[in-house]
Amino acid sequence: MSPTIETATKIKSRRSLISKIDPARLFFTLSGASVIFILLGIFYLLIINSVPFFKEYNFFEFLTSTRWNPTSSTPGYGIVPLLISSLYVTIGSMIISIPIGIGAALYLSETAPNRIREILKPVIEILASIPSVVIGFLGLVALGPVIAALTGKSSGINAVNGSILLAIMALPTIISLSEDSLRSVPDSFREASYALGANKWETMVKVILPSAKSGIFAGVMLGLGRAIGETMTVLMVCGNAPHMPSSFLDSIRTLTATIAIELGEVDFGSTHYHGLFAVGCILFIITFIINLAADIVLRRQHSYSKSSRKAKAK
Repeated sequence: MSPTIETATKIKSRRSLISKIDPARLFFTLSGASVIFILLGIFYLLIINSVPFFKEYNFFEFLTSTRWNPTSSTPGYGIVPLLISSLYVTIGSMIISIPIGIGAALYLSETAPNRIREILKPVIEILASIPSVVIGFLGLVALGPVIAALTGKSSGINAVNGSILLAIMALPTIISLSEDSLRSVPDSFREASYALGANKWETMVKVILPSAKSGIFAGVMLGLGRAIGETMTVLMVCGNAPHMPSSFLDSIRTLTATIAIELGEVDFGSTHYHGLFAVGCILFIITFIINLAADIVLRRQHSYSKSSRKAKAK
């Protein structure tokens, strides 16, 4: 074969290969890969900036000490008060938002007339779009004085205030995902329950809710991730006292608020600077585990819904 013919053959094969590439598929593949690389990049950045801190400060003491005071003459970098404070407002918000969110989802899915559902759904979406600084401001000027008056405390800037506001912010996520899960339950389940003599309430509680529990759990987990990762609201209404809380009426400081308050004022490259990256690394791991668990449950719910539709089609 002559060189000219061989070259023409190679060019033709390359053009054939290029023509087989789907631009849309390539675009979406690169988009998905970029998200993974960004996530790995963030984690790498946190790890690299945390390592110098653990060279100077004991890792076990960091996880178990109850003293956070980096600016003292004898600095303390115990993460326990910050972690417990984050758990206070997160658990408090879930206690409020889970029953309200599931109840609202049941109402929208099972009993609400179409006209009311069309009004409530956009309202819930608008609630999700309200900036956290606006919600924090409302908690500061409106909710804080009410909590102080009801509890007899001098200030309403405490964990209760933060819990209520985080519950409001987590509600749209819980309601939306729970409603989608409830609506994915096959109608045959409802019809079978009614045929056995169950009323609407019994059907909702004993048939529909158990059937949709995976999706509801995923919604709760994502709401939990939303609450534990919130910064501005808890920064404004929780008091920012970095000590071990003893009740929900104490002023607290969360992991996210600590990073937001101190990172802008700390000396670059200092132990305190790298310690805040260590706090961020712990927060990243916690939120990653929560979101991963929610994603796994959502995948199971999706496969369950798919198998239910196939069974119904047969």
